Amino acid sequence: MPNWLKNQLSQAFLTKNVNQLKVLNQCWFFYKRKQQSNDG
Repeated sequence: MPNWLKNQLSQAFLTKNVNQLKVLNQCWFFYKRKQQSNDG
């Protein structure tokens, strides 16, 4: 997981920002899916 995403997630978690957590979660799954498709 990229450092920028870790930082954003921890900040959103600490401030209990549910909307930001949802968006970042979607970003992570999109990023992961894109990386897997590039590997194959």
